[in-house]
Amino acid sequence: MDVSGILASQASKYKSIAVEKDVPLEVDVGSLSATDLNPIEEEGYKIDLEEGLQNTARDGVQALISALFQLPTQSTADGPLAMLPPPKTLLPRAKPLPKPKPPTKWERFAAAKGIQKTKKDKKVWDEVRQEWVNRWGMRGKNKEKEEQWITEVRANADIDHDPVKAARDERKARVAKNEKQQVQNLGRAAGGTRSDRKQEIVKTLASSRISTASMGKFDKKLDGEKKLRGVKRKFDPTEEPGESEKKKSLALISKIDREGPSKQSRHNHAGKSDDVLNVRKAVRIASKGKGGVALGRELGGGNRPNVRGGRGGNSKRGGKR
Repeated sequence: MDVSGILASQASKYKSIAVEKDVPLEVDVGSLSATDLNPIEEEGYKIDLEEGLQNTARDGVQALISALFQLPTQSTADGPLAMLPPPKTLLPRAKPLPKPKPPTKWERFAAAKGIQKTKKDKKVWDEVRQEWVNRWGMRGKNKEKEEQWITEVRANADIDHDPVKAARDERKARVAKNEKQQVQNLGRAAGGTRSDRKQEIVKTLASSRISTASMGKFDKKLDGEKKLRGVKRKFDPTEEPGESEKKKSLALISKIDREGPSKQSRHNHAGKSDDVLNVRKAVRIASKGKGGVALGRELGGGNRPNVRGGRGGNSKRGGKR
């Protein structure tokens, strides 16, 4: 039976895996890219743009896949994986290379002593249960003393001594110490002196205290926590000697003279007078923003009765006409 005709008809349905072009494609397997430097066929694109783009894309992908199948492979649990070579195309980076992190305190100590880093297994063998259990987490080996039904206690221990609570506190203290060392390592990596890092921590703590609804009034205080020192406001005495008041007035006048008139005042009084004193600003500063009427009342020795004029003459408010 001759099946060559059937095979030829089936082969005609599929394109060849060999990509033949005038200019060979530049395939960079390391970066999984293929570059086509051939000129664009303008006539073919004008006839059918979609088909022309699909053919160009198909040739580039076929050349890349053919190059991948020629690479050495490595068998894994998920199947064979191709070992990619280093990329040839140098691509520009959007951001600069990250700076190398400085070694931590433990890494410097381990390098000096020649200690090799070993990764601990997540599972450990429990002799009592005769099974593999978690090293940390739920029902972990690190909680063995907290969950055991009988605990040995020293003869001179206190009456209210709780061995379960003592083991839990000891475990939490180790976790807190580890977190503290991690924060210190991050601070060293960020740079700066020890005093600068301490001030930054104090500022962060102060900001977190006043972030609650009660501004930290009802928050739980830490052991050995110092009271925050805020800005202490200073108020002038209600009565002061004349010499002190004279100095303040002279200082106010010198300040106004030094600053000069405002832009609004120069615009309003342009060509009218040579006076450089900004009366409105002087009144506002002297009255502390209350205005000229309030300043006049204070200088007059008290509040005057409010007088309102009418057609029949002046009369006090609330009186008869």
